[in-house]
Amino acid sequence: MTTAFLLISSAAAQTVEGPAAPNPLTSLIPFALMALVFYFLIIRPQMQQRKKHQAMVEGVKRGDTVVTAGGLVGKVTKVPGEGPEITVRLTEGVEVQVIKTSLTDVRVKGEPTPANDTAKPAAKT
Repeated sequence: MTTAFLLISSAAAQTVEGPAAPNPLTSLIPFALMALVFYFLIIRPQMQQRKKHQAMVEGVKRGDTVVTAGGLVGKVTKVPGEGPEITVRLTEGVEVQVIKTSLTDVRVKGEPTPANDTAKPAAKT
């Protein structure tokens, strides 16, 4: 009985080696790839757009035609040096103060406004 017990206990003591544990860094590779894609598709274009908008706002000068985020279109009449506000004339006698960052488009003096793109071409006969 003791020999049978020794054989059984020695057989139970032997363990089968399983596959090697994976490197923990390999599980981080998909997250790193997602972060890289997120940066190039979302963050970087947004930073470029913000820089472009900031340069546009800083370049506003008197006489420029501007469009605000609210849809108001007018000419800039006053641009104080360091203040965040500018004065825009909407029509004769109507001037409003707007925050520079609320501008969505700046058209410089002499730049034509785009025509209505829905014009139909002349019919050929």
